[in-house]
Amino acid sequence: MAPTLAMSITGASAAHLIGRAAPLAFLCAAVGVAVVAYGFIRLAAEFSSAGSVYAFVGETLGPRAGFLAGWALLGTYLVFPPVSIAGVAIFGQALLRTVRLAPGTDWFVIAVAAGIAIWLLAARGISPVTRSLLFFEGASVLLILVLMVVIVARLAVGDAPAGQRLSLEIVRWPAGVPVSALVLAATSGFLAFAGFESAGSLGEESRWPTWAIPRAIVTAVVFGAVFYVTCMTVQTLGFGTDPGGVRAFAGSSAPLGDLAISYVGRWLAAALDVGAMLSAVGAGLGGVVVGSRMMFAFARDGLVPRLLAWIAPGTRTPARALAVEMVFGLSTLAAFRIAGTPPIRVFFYLATIGVLNLLVMYALTNVAAGRLPRRRGRRRDVVLPGLGGLTAGYVLYRNVWPVPPTPFDVLPYVVAAWLVVGVLLAVGLVRPRGQR
Repeated sequence: MAPTLAMSITGASAAHLIGRAAPLAFLCAAVGVAVVAYGFIRLAAEFSSAGSVYAFVGETLGPRAGFLAGWALLGTYLVFPPVSIAGVAIFGQALLRTVRLAPGTDWFVIAVAAGIAIWLLAARGISPVTRSLLFFEGASVLLILVLMVVIVARLAVGDAPAGQRLSLEIVRWPAGVPVSALVLAATSGFLAFAGFESAGSLGEESRWPTWAIPRAIVTAVVFGAVFYVTCMTVQTLGFGTDPGGVRAFAGSSAPLGDLAISYVGRWLAAALDVGAMLSAVGAGLGGVVVGSRMMFAFARDGLVPRLLAWIAPGTRTPARALAVEMVFGLSTLAAFRIAGTPPIRVFFYLATIGVLNLLVMYALTNVAAGRLPRRRGRRRDVVLPGLGGLTAGYVLYRNVWPVPPTPFDVLPYVVAAWLVVGVLLAVGLVRPRGQR
């Protein structure tokens, strides 16, 4: 899930929409994601496959629905790696500004270096990748916890930089802000949690996958819920709940770095920038793991060119699918650079496309989970997947209506076009179960 990257960049969007109530958006997202995740937990306890939801939904709703779910997930994990690489570029530039070393470095130079690093790490195999992910995130989260403790301590003793204090204003809804904005702000939370489902792609590489993967999902969601809500609360209080503090939070491109400079010093801001970069690298690794394995599963079934099903003998990595994933991501970033798009906009443009695809897949997966036989006396096996599907569908609806501002009004059409292609491929290439 890349919690450090999420907390370093997504909170400002929520603050822009609902001000000091930004922590509520992440609380709502945590509840929504927990409901959505139950469907994944049920399916992962029954099936294990490198194709993740492609297999989960296919075994339950049929191969065509399974392909469409996998296609939506592939749409997410084609764009999430360049999202993560853009994150490396954003915080790489912030680091260079903080330490006053080559502050004018072009973001695309940093992005290319990050892309090559992610490619090399992913090619080493799943075990080294997993260890790298855990190391990057553990170190980065520790830095954030240090900052959070310092902020709370200074707020408690009245020693905050601009007179901020501990306040319960964060639980009072801001005047003049429509409650409907909470759903849009919660999308930032869904983006922060995105990735919890990626464990499902390791069904053929895990020991005891039907036991381990559901527990991995539960651990990720519970950790995310506690960490995100707590961190967003501290960030909001750190900037201040007054209008000036809210404006500062909403306008910050690196909130944790700005707070570190104010409350501790530039050395911690620099360390947090490094932590955010490492977290973004970890997120990129997680993204290419899922995307390449989804292409591998499709290729193995003859739904995309079979050459993508080739496995590197030494590392057991789908190396050709990985190459397609990385070339696509770096080419996408190059196109944005040629167009002169700032990296922060690249991040949110591509992240929006990824989240919209993800919400479609969440809805399909929960419908599939609801079709599994109910275990004796467990109504939640039907109720929670139903609520999960409705939650994903409603968040998706609120992201396309009312029509968002340009260029975000165009992005749903990009996702719709991708899904239409998936439907056409499913009809043309995927055989119903009885004809396989």
